[in-house]
Amino acid sequence: MGEYNEKKDTCGTICLKYLLFAFNFFFWLAGLAVMAVGVWTLVQKSDYISLLPSSTYAATAYILVIAGAIVMVTGILGCCATFKERKSLLKVYFFLLLCIFILEILAGILAYIYYQQLNDELKQSLKDTMTMKYKQPGQDKVTGAVDKLQQEFKCCGSNNSRDWADSIWIKSPESEGRLFPDSCCKTVTEKCGKRDHPSNIYKVEGGCITKLEAFIRSHLLIIGAVGLGIASVQLFGMIFTCCLYRSLKSEPY
Repeated sequence: MGEYNEKKDTCGTICLKYLLFAFNFFFWLAGLAVMAVGVWTLVQKSDYISLLPSSTYAATAYILVIAGAIVMVTGILGCCATFKERKSLLKVYFFLLLCIFILEILAGILAYIYYQQLNDELKQSLKDTMTMKYKQPGQDKVTGAVDKLQQEFKCCGSNNSRDWADSIWIKSPESEGRLFPDSCCKTVTEKCGKRDHPSNIYKVEGGCITKLEAFIRSHLLIIGAVGLGIASVQLFGMIFTCCLYRSLKSEPY
């Protein structure tokens, strides 16, 4: 009977090893995906971050990048710990899984909180950002972001094109008589912002606030879903690790 139990324990350990190895392979791929989403958000969508008054949107992306990098390293460590059957490595692996789990839950919570408060934040800040900072000294990033926003989403102003009447730049001689930035034009040419007509300016299309909000909300949903989705998968990894650790501990040396 003792010999049978020993074989039974060994077979269970082997199954756990291969389960954990398979988990680590997919976990490594998931880490790559998480980091890719974070980097994509920061690199491709970084222009719009300068239009937001808080850094919560950027923070969620940075958390995903950090978590993704740790996941990839942890996946390799998990494979080593599994095949070498080192209980000390399994402890480190479990601790890293726990840290990643907390980071991704945090990213998901931040994304959800910011998703809820985004509308109020944009209402309070976007018009002021556009009218007070556009074409001002040291605000090249905001200027580029506003121009890209208006051209990409085919809109003009925060709420509507009339917002630009309050712009510091429009009121200054530097605007050279423009009523709107040239990026408000349907076909951008030099000083096209002087001509105030719906055929030339994005007037009937409305302001940019609703379009920017919808854009950021969709990305927050992606960030939150990726963070919480990978975190839920990690629970299985932690369970497999605990089972393997207990199995190794119970085996005779």
